[in-house]
Amino acid sequence: MSADMPRNDESQQQEPSPPSRNYNGVLAHAKENKIDTAMLGTRILTIFFTILYVIPIFGNSQKYFTQALIANAATSALRLHQRLPQFALTREFLSLLLIEDSCHYLFYTVIFLYVSPVFLILLPIFLFAVLQSSSYTIKLLDILGTNSMVILRLIISFVEFQSRNILRLCAFSEIFLMPLCIILVFMGRAGLLTPFIYYHFLSMRYLSRRNMYTRQMFSELRMAVEVMARNSPPFINRILLGGISFVTRLAPQQQAA
Repeated sequence: MSADMPRNDESQQQEPSPPSRNYNGVLAHAKENKIDTAMLGTRILTIFFTILYVIPIFGNSQKYFTQALIANAATSALRLHQRLPQFALTREFLSLLLIEDSCHYLFYTVIFLYVSPVFLILLPIFLFAVLQSSSYTIKLLDILGTNSMVILRLIISFVEFQSRNILRLCAFSEIFLMPLCIILVFMGRAGLLTPFIYYHFLSMRYLSRRNMYTRQMFSELRMAVEVMARNSPPFINRILLGGISFVTRLAPQQQAA
């Protein structure tokens, strides 16, 4: 028995210790990247308020709809502050401002802030918040430790694997918000200028240099409608082709880089 005692001590000493968590590293990273950390917070708020809008457990859905839009506006403003040079009342600064995707979504918030709540309005900003917060969260998890929060890593991996489909769905919802804006005007749930202002937003998305999915979705929708027109009776064919021609005339012209 006494001879076995040292072996038990050795086995106890050889047991693997639990992986350490580098919380100090995460805090240091957050302090060094304050804007990125703040944007993670505002994106999480966008996700949180959108979920509460869909499932209004506390309060009414109107409040959560507005709060989700405001959280998105805060994210866009922080991103613009990060990407743009110091503010100046010049034509060059204005041109840089208008090509930024963050400026587009700040504009998006202003358009729908006083429109009656519709889930499709929150869908693009919700999906962008999920996608972008996932990519930054994985950086924090890598700093925290390679084996930390395995379930959360699996969820983020699934989101990143589906990133292309998420971006396509964002573009698809942005496009179909255009006819929805017109419908909301006739229903008395949006102002008369809402469709015209949203058209300018959609034009900016179409010309975006960083996100080509809006252009791709327009192209794919056009091909799908053309196929439908070829297989439709002559009367429906003329309507569909006329719609394609009308939308094509409204499309903004891309400038050469």
